[in-house]
Amino acid sequence: MLVGATALALITTNAGISLAAGTLRIGMTASDIPLTTGQTDQGGEGQRFMGYTVYDSLVEWDLSSADKPSVLTPGLALSWNVDPADNSKWIFKLRENVKFHDGSTFDAEAVVWNLDKLLKTDAPQFDQRQSAQGKSRIPAVASYRVVDPTTVEITTKTPDATLPYQLSWILLSSPANWEAQGKSWEAVAQKPSGTGPWKLENGFTPRERAELTPNTEYWDKNRVPKLDKLVLIPLPEANTRIAALRSGEVDWIEAPAPDSAQSVKDAGFNIVTNAYPHNWTWHLSRIEGSPWNDIRVRKAANLAVDRDGLNELLGGFSVPAQGYLPPGHQWFGKPDFKLEYNVEAATKLMEEAGYGPDKRLKTKVIISSSGSGQMLPLAMNEYIQQTLAEIGIDVEFEVADWNTVINIWRAGAKDASSKGGTAVNYSYFIQDPFSAMIRQSQCNLAPPAGTNWGFYCDPEMDALFDKVRNAFDPAEQDKVLQQVHEKYVNDALFLMVTHDVNTRAMSAKVKGFVQAQNWFQDFSQITIEP
Repeated sequence: MLVGATALALITTNAGISLAAGTLRIGMTASDIPLTTGQTDQGGEGQRFMGYTVYDSLVEWDLSSADKPSVLTPGLALSWNVDPADNSKWIFKLRENVKFHDGSTFDAEAVVWNLDKLLKTDAPQFDQRQSAQGKSRIPAVASYRVVDPTTVEITTKTPDATLPYQLSWILLSSPANWEAQGKSWEAVAQKPSGTGPWKLENGFTPRERAELTPNTEYWDKNRVPKLDKLVLIPLPEANTRIAALRSGEVDWIEAPAPDSAQSVKDAGFNIVTNAYPHNWTWHLSRIEGSPWNDIRVRKAANLAVDRDGLNELLGGFSVPAQGYLPPGHQWFGKPDFKLEYNVEAATKLMEEAGYGPDKRLKTKVIISSSGSGQMLPLAMNEYIQQTLAEIGIDVEFEVADWNTVINIWRAGAKDASSKGGTAVNYSYFIQDPFSAMIRQSQCNLAPPAGTNWGFYCDPEMDALFDKVRNAFDPAEQDKVLQQVHEKYVNDALFLMVTHDVNTRAMSAKVKGFVQAQNWFQDFSQITIEP
């Protein structure tokens, strides 16, 4: 609350400053400015506002349509192809004549330099903060090399059809700028240089604001920003965001409180929603001693959640879960276990597991106070806490800010930072096979190798993941992913709760925004009416 109040006071202080007609001010849910050096922190929101704005990746997402799911599209790589003679080797052909913001040239050497900054601990440019954000995104990468100035070869540990999805998370910063800033990432943070459509030229004030300006020389002329300035303001508390929007101190807020939606619309603001690849779960620990090792307990908890009631709490701004993936998803399949609200069946399962009125299950769950994709985590978790109590599960919460929760998630359930928690409330980007399921559930991707927080390990699931990696035909891959999702649901691997609809509230003066079915958005087409 203090951070939000401080930020709001800062906006009020700056209210007298003359703003250009094309200035868009956004109230983020993050409690701080995302990491600016390339690989962002603050989850998907960090990538949205400080990732795909200042930087580009080799492979990106088509964010141009609100009517169809996003697909991969060429970014700094014009094309990518797997070697038909060796499916572990990929060739990426790069764009020519692309410049970083500092004027230096983007080429194959820059790609290798950026991969080294994440993966090669003895490289001079290795950055632990960026590595913590990016290394787990690309576990398939075994080696890489420059073929020529516009060609990079990347070799995977085993054949892996998901590599382009993995690389979409890797953002490329300027080697020359790192040199110019005294080989100091701390200095680069205040004067970053990417190839993206926006520049961060004047540094930023931690926990207060960052101002982005257009890169008028951007390589994609259709995405040169139309705004004069994009201002990012951390406002982690929902009511503070609403107050800032109502007072005209920001033009746009992420995740408005659902109970304010009607009054916000009545006041002339627009509420914008769209389906996007998101879920809201409890990621369950499977380490020794965890109560979630018993499938009866996992299924009981899933049957005890009143998802429709939670949807009412959220003002209808959610899609109640029927599985880990949203209803109608091409990978949904036909799971046998139904996520209905059935307290009687849940209670019976708890009794079969040895629990009852005289032996209640007591456990701790790690949750955030706000954050990217987390919706309204405090209210939502309190609701679930009440419904689980009905079947004999008493939940204690360990509350932390979103970035701290991300760090706990990366460290894993065995780490001391989890403080004995047996689940972590986490919202997942579920747009691609790797980010959706593989990295959460493969045996060898448990921390520190990856983000299988709960140390879940099932050889049958790993065999399915191997099939996904070797399915270079999309239709074949979809069939295997349906089997993966069926196992997710039938084994109740997560507490599967809901799916967000990416709610935003904004001034009627905001024009040209197309809300893509994606965690990420394109701000280049937006204008602000005077």
